[in-house]
Amino acid sequence: MELTNTLKFLNSLAKNNNREWFEKNKPSYLLVKSDFEEFVAALLNELILIDESLAALNPKKLAFRIYRDVRFSKDKSPYKINMGAGFSAGGKMEQEPGYYLHLQPGNKSFLAAGMYIPEADKLSKIRQEIDYNSEVFLSILNNKAFKKLFPSLSDFDKLKTAPKGYAKDHPQVELLRLKSFIVSHPFTDDEVKDKRFLKQLVGTIKTCKPLKDFLVEATE
Repeated sequence: MELTNTLKFLNSLAKNNNREWFEKNKPSYLLVKSDFEEFVAALLNELILIDESLAALNPKKLAFRIYRDVRFSKDKSPYKINMGAGFSAGGKMEQEPGYYLHLQPGNKSFLAAGMYIPEADKLSKIRQEIDYNSEVFLSILNNKAFKKLFPSLSDFDKLKTAPKGYAKDHPQVELLRLKSFIVSHPFTDDEVKDKRFLKQLVGTIKTCKPLKDFLVEATE
């Protein structure tokens, strides 16, 4: 489960993001792909112990493809320069709360948790749950251990004003304006390469699990 070679390969790929180089180095890619999938499987085994909703997942289906869909992108680079895997009850975090592991050299690796751009009906349910149970939600966000790892929810995508049905002076209007409910924690390259990285990841996910659970309950 050594990830040093994974970061090394991705670093080289970032400098040579073309099909000719990739095909020439395909054997190296297959090795680091196998290492990453092995790590994902080991991580899943640990996560099942703290989150039973993940028990039915197939570890071989959790990693994302390295090939980019460039059909509608100005950037025609054929490959991603990262490796990622999603963990949620239904698979790769498809319209449901879960966790996402992102490995990228240059100290750009991170663990994210929550729900990314939920569908309108689920977004409405989350906002309603925050409105009804704001004390519970705030207690999760303000928990000392949680706040140390996840200082705040990401606010990259939000409404300009309060959503329909909520007053502009609602005490939690800033939370209600969000379109995604995501937290993330960064990891340095040294942390990723450390033999204790798996244990560190499990502890990080355990800390943010209450947020994921709140979102699951809200969207059921």
